[in-house]
Amino acid sequence: TIHYLALLFYLICLSRSDAFSASENPFRSILKTLEKPDGGEFGNYYSLPALNDPRIDKLPYSIRILLESAIRNCDEFQVKSKDVEKILDWENTSPKQVEIPFKPARVLLQDFTGVPAVVDLACMRDAMNNLGGDSNKINPLVPVDLVIDHSVQVDVARSENAVQANMELEFQRNNERFAFLKWGSNAFDNMLVVPPGSGIVHQVNLEYLARVVFNTNGLLYPDSVVGTDSHTTMIDGLGVAGWGVGGIEAEATMLGQPMSMVLPGVVGFKLTGKLRDGMTATDLVLTVTQMLRKHGVVGKFVEFYGEGMRELSLADRATIANMSPEYGATMGFFPVDHVTLQYLKLTGRSDETVSMIEAYLRANKMFVDYSEPESKTVYSANLELNLEDVEPCISGPKRPHDRVPLKEMKADWHSCLDNRVGFKGFAVPKEAQSKAVEFNFNGTPAQLRHGDVVIAAITSCTNTSNPSVMLGAALVAKKACELGLEVKPWIKTSLAPGSGVVTKYLAKSGLQKYLNQLGFSIVGYGCTTCIGNSGDIHEAVASAIVDNDLVASAVLSGNRNFEGRVHPLTRANYLASPPLVVAYALAGTVDIDFETEPIGTGKDGKQIFFRDIWPSNKEVAEVVQASVLPDMFKATYEAITKGNSMWNELSVASGTLYEWDPKSTYIHEPPYFKGMTMSPPGPHGVKDAYCLLNFGDSITTDHISPAGSIHKDSPAAKYLMERGVDRRDFNSYGSRRGNDEIMARGTFANIRIVNKHLKGEVGPKTVHIPSGEKLSVFDAAMKYKNEGRDTIILAGAEYGSGSSRDWAAKGPMLLGVKAVISKSFERIHRSNLVGMGIIPLCFKTGEDAETLGLTGEELYTIELPSNVSEIKPGQDVTVVTNNGKSFTCTLRFDTEVELAYFNHGGILQYVIRNLIKQ
Repeated sequence: TIHYLALLFYLICLSRSDAFSASENPFRSILKTLEKPDGGEFGNYYSLPALNDPRIDKLPYSIRILLESAIRNCDEFQVKSKDVEKILDWENTSPKQVEIPFKPARVLLQDFTGVPAVVDLACMRDAMNNLGGDSNKINPLVPVDLVIDHSVQVDVARSENAVQANMELEFQRNNERFAFLKWGSNAFDNMLVVPPGSGIVHQVNLEYLARVVFNTNGLLYPDSVVGTDSHTTMIDGLGVAGWGVGGIEAEATMLGQPMSMVLPGVVGFKLTGKLRDGMTATDLVLTVTQMLRKHGVVGKFVEFYGEGMRELSLADRATIANMSPEYGATMGFFPVDHVTLQYLKLTGRSDETVSMIEAYLRANKMFVDYSEPESKTVYSANLELNLEDVEPCISGPKRPHDRVPLKEMKADWHSCLDNRVGFKGFAVPKEAQSKAVEFNFNGTPAQLRHGDVVIAAITSCTNTSNPSVMLGAALVAKKACELGLEVKPWIKTSLAPGSGVVTKYLAKSGLQKYLNQLGFSIVGYGCTTCIGNSGDIHEAVASAIVDNDLVASAVLSGNRNFEGRVHPLTRANYLASPPLVVAYALAGTVDIDFETEPIGTGKDGKQIFFRDIWPSNKEVAEVVQASVLPDMFKATYEAITKGNSMWNELSVASGTLYEWDPKSTYIHEPPYFKGMTMSPPGPHGVKDAYCLLNFGDSITTDHISPAGSIHKDSPAAKYLMERGVDRRDFNSYGSRRGNDEIMARGTFANIRIVNKHLKGEVGPKTVHIPSGEKLSVFDAAMKYKNEGRDTIILAGAEYGSGSSRDWAAKGPMLLGVKAVISKSFERIHRSNLVGMGIIPLCFKTGEDAETLGLTGEELYTIELPSNVSEIKPGQDVTVVTNNGKSFTCTLRFDTEVELAYFNHGGILQYVIRNLIKQ
C-alpha cells in the first residue's frame, strides 16, 4: 500500500496546521478533576454529567463513547459542536443516517497489514528527505500497536517440538518482512511491535494492550481502537469500543485524523438466565450469531445487557464480541461492569489502574452497576435470549451462521450430501455416499469416507482466549485417554494458543499431556488453521481425497469456515468449541449422532459415548479456578518486551530511512501514480465495459483477496518462479502483501470461487467474452486491458463480506475493474472500493442480474453526470447494455467526502493534488 504515501504526508501536514485553524474547545467548561478515594488526583476529564442534558441517560453506552470523543476533540474544525449535538440527539438522528467524525484513541495492526503501514511511513520519510524536510518528524500521532501473529504455518504437528520447529520455518520464510518490521519498531516513535511467537493479536490486545481508560498527560478518556482486522471487535467484550476498518481509515487515524462514520443504530440484546450444564461459550456465540444474522445488524452496534450478564465471564463476552463480523454488526459491545474489573485484575493490571478505570467510568456514566436500578437506555431495536435455551451446536459446512444443533448433525450432514451444490450442499450421488476408500498410511491399511475428519484444530482468537473452553478441551482429552480412546494418526491435529498464558495454565492444570497424547500438541502462537495456515495434510490422505472426489471435513474452533479458506481439500468445514474439536477428532467423522452412536471403543472393549468424556460445568470451573492465575499474565507479557532469541538476532539497519531492495519479491512499489496530472479527471462513467466476473450471493473477501498458500499453477507462482523463487519458498499471499505484482495475480484466485461465466465449473478462471477463451482471472483482465477495454463485476448480496482486506479492493483496481454492481455490500469493503476509485452500485430492491435477465456477456455503460456538483450520495444512476436493456441502480458513494475522492480518481490522487497545492 505504498500508494497511501501522499495521503499520509498530507495528513501529517494537515495535523500540523490544525492549530492555526482550530478554535479552543467550546466544552472546556465541563473539564473536571477526578479525585482519588484516598486523596490526590487521577487527572482531568470531560464530564458528561456536567452537560446537564437528560438525553445522556437514554444513550446506549457505546454511543456515550462516541459522544465523549466528540466533546474532547471538538475544535470547530475537525470536530464541530453540531457533531456533538447529533450524537446527543442520537435517538432522533440515528435513523436518518447522519454522518459524524470519530477519533479513536489508538490503532491496532497485525503483521499482514502492518507491513504496508510501515512501508507507507518509510516512503513518507523518503519524501520528506527528498523535499529537504526533517524526515524524523514522520511518526504516528496516536499509539499504534502492531502484533506479528499471522505467519504461523502448521508444517509440523503432533510433536512436542512443534513450536520450535514451526518458529524456525516461520523465520526462514519471513526473514525479510520481520526485519522490515523490526526496523520500523526502532525507526518510529509511538509504535509498539510485539514480536512473533507472542500470540494472536486480538488475545494480546485483550490481555495486555487494552487500556480501557487512557491517562495521557493527565487527561482521562475511554480507550477506543480501530484495527485492520475485522475481529478487532473482540475488544468490545472488555468495554473498549473497537472495530475493523480498511487501511485508509486506519492510517488516517494513525496520524490523528477523524474518521467519518454514519451514526449507527444500536440493537439492544438482553440476556437472561444462565447457561445449562455442559454448554460452552461457543454454543452461545453460534446461537447469538444466527439470531443477529436473521435480525439484520449490518452497519449497527449491538449492545448486550440484562441480568444474564452477571453470569457471563469476560472470556465468554469476548468470544461473542469476536464474532461481530460473522453476525454483521460493527460492534458487539459489553459495557464495563464488575466482571470487567475482575478480569483486569486477573490479567495483571495494577490495583491503581483498575481503581482509576472504575472511578472514571462511574463518574462519566459509562459503568454498569447491577446493584443500582436498571438504566433508562433506549435502543433502536431489541432482542432477547434466555441463556438456558442454548444447546450444543456447531456451524457449517461453509458459513459461520449456518448453525446446526449437535443432536441434528448426522441428519444435517446427510442432507448436505444430497443437496445440490451450495452453502448446504455437495450433490454427492446416493450410490456414492457410503463408499469407503482404501489407502495406505505409512505402511498401515486405512480407510476414508465422506465426512471423515482430516483436520482438527484448536485455533483462533475466538476461543483460545477463553480458559473455560480450552481447559474443557483438555478435560475431554483426559477422560478419553483414561478410557483408552485414540485419534486416527492421519488426522492433522493441532493446538495454537492465543498467548503464552494458555500454555502456562494448561501446564499448571497438568492436562497438556493428555492433549499431547491425542496429537493436540502446541504448534505455535498466532493465527493458524483459521486463516488457512493449516499446512499440508499427509500425501496419502490428499491423494485419497482427490482421486476419489471425497468430501473431507475439517473441524476447528475458529470464526470463519468459508469454502477454500481452511484447506483446499476440506470441502466441509465446521466451527466448534475446542472440546467438540477434540470429540470430533476422536470420532474421526462428522457423520455421527453423539447421542446414540459411540465415539469409539475403550481399552476394555466397551463402547465409549460422548457423554462419557464430556465434563460438567463444575469440573471445568474448578480447574479454571485452580489453574488460571494473575502471575501467568504478568510473566507472559513482561517477556514480550524482551522478544525471543530469533527476533533479537535479526540484523537490521539502524538508520531512520529504509534501504529499499529493488530485487525484493516482498516489497514492491505499485504503479498507482502513472499518467497522473494536476487536473482532476472529474466524474466518469463506464463505457462499453465487459463483465470480468459474474457472481451470486456471499462473495467474501476470502474469494476476492489473495489469501492462504500460493498454488503452484497460479499466475503468482509463475511470477515468482520467473524471478528464481523456489516453490518451497513461495510463502503465503498474506506474507507478500507488500508486492502488488503478486497480489494482483492472486486476486480472485480462490479455488472454490463460483463464477457464472464458467457454467457450473468452480475455480479461479473466467471467460474472455470476445474470444470465448477460458483464462485465469489475471490473464483475462490483462487481455481486456491490452485491448483497451474496461471491466465491471456483477454480484449478488453481501458482496465483500468477511475480513477487512484492502487487497480485495486494490486487486480489482489493478485488474482494471471500474465498477461493481451488487445487491448489497459489506461496510468496510464498499469503503475500500471507493478509496481505490471503483464505482459501487446496488441493484434496486427485488432486482438482481437474474431478475433483469443479464447474462454477464453484455457490454455495460454506466451514465454519470460530468460535473461532481450534480452527483449526490445515494442517487439513482442508469446502466445500459448493448442489447437494449436499461436498469436503475443506487450509487453507493455515501458521503460528500467519497464524492470528492471519486472526482479525483480515488483518495490517493485527491490527496496528492491537495498536497502539491499547499
